Amino acid sequence: MAWLEGISITTALLILFLIVIPIVTIVYLYFFDRKQKQHAILRNYPLLGRARYILEKTGPEFRQYLFDGDNEGRPFSRQQYLHMVMPGKYLSNVIGFGSKKDFTQPGYYLRNAMFTTQVEELHVDNTDIVQTMKYVIDEDNLFSRKEHREEVEALPWLLPEEEAIVIGPECKTPFRVRGFIGQAAMSYGGLGQNAILALSSGISHVPGSWMNTGEGGVSPYHLQGGADLIAQIGSGLYGYRTKDGEFSVEMLKEKAAMDQIKAFEIKIAQGSKMRGGHVEGSKVTEEIAAIRNVVPHTTINSPNRFRQFDDFPSMFDFIELIREEGGKPVGIKIVIGSKQDADELSKYMADTGRHPDFISLDGGEGGSGATYQDLADTLGLPLRSALPILDNSLKEHGVRDKVKIIASGKITTPDSAAIAMALGADLVQGARSFMISVGCIMAGSCHTNDCPAGVATTDAKLQQGLVVDEKQYRVTNYILTMREGLYRVAAAAGLNSPKELKREHVVFKDERGRVFPIE
Repeated sequence: MAWLEGISITTALLILFLIVIPIVTIVYLYFFDRKQKQHAILRNYPLLGRARYILEKTGPEFRQYLFDGDNEGRPFSRQQYLHMVMPGKYLSNVIGFGSKKDFTQPGYYLRNAMFTTQVEELHVDNTDIVQTMKYVIDEDNLFSRKEHREEVEALPWLLPEEEAIVIGPECKTPFRVRGFIGQAAMSYGGLGQNAILALSSGISHVPGSWMNTGEGGVSPYHLQGGADLIAQIGSGLYGYRTKDGEFSVEMLKEKAAMDQIKAFEIKIAQGSKMRGGHVEGSKVTEEIAAIRNVVPHTTINSPNRFRQFDDFPSMFDFIELIREEGGKPVGIKIVIGSKQDADELSKYMADTGRHPDFISLDGGEGGSGATYQDLADTLGLPLRSALPILDNSLKEHGVRDKVKIIASGKITTPDSAAIAMALGADLVQGARSFMISVGCIMAGSCHTNDCPAGVATTDAKLQQGLVVDEKQYRVTNYILTMREGLYRVAAAAGLNSPKELKREHVVFKDERGRVFPIE
């Protein structure tokens, strides 16, 4: 053993950590896996089985960053992801050398005009300049990247006051909207407080947009940021319920008295789940439980539907109750499954004269922090199929002028927003696009409370990674580029405003190159 005397402590430690410990670990795992009874592969092939499970576990990350092409990957490709990230960070969506879209695939296309609209001819109000922050790249090499953040001024791209879209004109307090883009429903609890605060703050910098609270109730962080709010009421009545789970008119009045809350939305259905919401108990902190009036640290499953109504007459009774007691516009969030569904709703409205002030139409491709695969993959029509059905039905029954349509379902870029508006929407909103603008990396762990970006988690340690002062401006910039892009598309179509986009401005091209108008 004399040879050991010539070995330094550092060398001995290296041998221990690089050779001895790995060998001992491998031997231990070999015999452990041989004896366990849960996994057949590990029992028969301990070492190869371990390698297989490691590759299986890390496969999604490798595919996302190394192996998927720019236009591959679901629910958003790398290219779609970047189209949400880059505008938020750099306040620009300019690209070089051309589109990476596969033009041989079927898809919707916007018709360009022979004589386009000049910028000075657009019906837009850019008077009130927005103060924001954006990043500027100083150096971008293979092994180094340097950039700095600087304060800049940006145009708001608002509708003129006289052309504002008015939701609930007959209400005591109508909601006047001058921007076309808003944030769809996301609850505090599904998202952490830093994410909610960053979103609300970022939206508040660009008046004319709005933030939907989701069915989890109005939190201090929704209010602290200062955004205009659409307060959603889900089947669980969170934030509007007594201890016994009954609807509380008094709690409704408390919310309605807040100037920041501009409207209420009754959630009938969501694209990715045709049932009530789901939040794991690990996410339900004491604060979230207090806001929702539920038991802390207990998994929450909302009822499949409201217990307060089960047909059109009782549903409209509930709508009118909220409108009368709150004095503000009331809408419903729905998913269309067929023309029959749209016709039944429209006919009832025409026959009775009763109507919601707006309809939030979600497509079957919509997302969720937690849902079931069987509901997310198959139930409900995609937005671009559902929008014309609902729009046509409301027009056929003579009630289209009574309600505004707010569309959602993978609307992430100005052109996708323009197509939705041309197919029948008055306004558009997004949820996952706003999550991505605030830092989401599509890790797919929203339901686990382990979101690595600190977005879809209530874990205090993970939320530290999301710096509100930095992320709020990415939300601001994302909205601004979406608004500007909408006006740019409208000008290319020869229009003065995105409000003028109609069905005639969209065509559908099939896989053989044939072009069809949208009926």
